[in-house]
Amino acid sequence: MATRLVQINMKAHGDTALGRFWAAALGWGIDSEGPGVTNLEPVGFAYPDPTAVCIDIIARPEPKTVKNRVHLDLATTSTAHQAELVARLKDLGATLADVGQGDDVPWTVMADPEGNEFCVLEPRAVYQDTGPIAAVVVDCTDPREMARFWGEAMDWTVHEVTDDHATMRSAKGVGPYLEFLRTPDTKSMWNRVHLDVSPYPGDDPAAEAARLHALGATDPDFDQSAISWTILADPEGNEFCLLSPR
Repeated sequence: MATRLVQINMKAHGDTALGRFWAAALGWGIDSEGPGVTNLEPVGFAYPDPTAVCIDIIARPEPKTVKNRVHLDLATTSTAHQAELVARLKDLGATLADVGQGDDVPWTVMADPEGNEFCVLEPRAVYQDTGPIAAVVVDCTDPREMARFWGEAMDWTVHEVTDDHATMRSAKGVGPYLEFLRTPDTKSMWNRVHLDVSPYPGDDPAAEAARLHALGATDPDFDQSAISWTILADPEGNEFCLLSPR
C-alpha cells in the first residue's frame, strides 16, 4: 500500500478569480467542480498522473494572516525566461514579496492576488523537465523526519536528505519535486495551502489511514462528519487530505 501526491489544496476568498490567475500563470485549463471549488490541471491531462500535481482552489472566508508553510516554485529555462515570467505574472496581478530572502538571492519571491507566496526560480538543470511547477515546497523544522515520514507515506523516491533540505520525486522520474525546507518559524495555525494524497485503485482508504497513523500521522481537530475523505496531519502538524482511490 502507498499513496501518491495528486494535488495541492489552496484556500481563497474568490476561487474563480484565483483560478484564472494560476491557470494563466501555468498555462493550464480550468475545471469548476461546483460552487466554491475550482480545479486546475494541464490541458489534456488525465488525472491522476505524476507528470503534474494539480491545484484545487477552495473558497473559504478566513483571511490570510501568516506566511504559508507550503508554496510553489516555478521553473524557468533561462534568465531571460525568468525575467519575462516575472513581468507576465505582475501583469496578471502578482506582486513582489519579502519573506526575509534578502537582496542577493537569484530567485524572485512573489505573491499571487490573494497573497499566497511563490518563487520564480532562476534556471536550474534539475528542474528542466518538471513542467511549469518545479517543486512544491514545505517549510519544516526537521527535513530528515519529514523525508522519513513522506518517503514511507508515498511511493515517491527520496533524492536528497540533509539537516536543511530534503527532496522527493515520483518514482517514475516525472513531474515536480516535493521539497522540505528547514525554516526557523514554527506552525501557528491551520495551513491555507496543503497536500492532497490518494491511494491507488483497489486499496482500502481506512487501512491506508491506519498505516499513515502508524508512520506518525495524527488527527487534527476538525469535524470530518460531512466529508468523504480523511484529514490527517504529518509529524509537524501540517494538515493533508487522504482522498478516495482513483
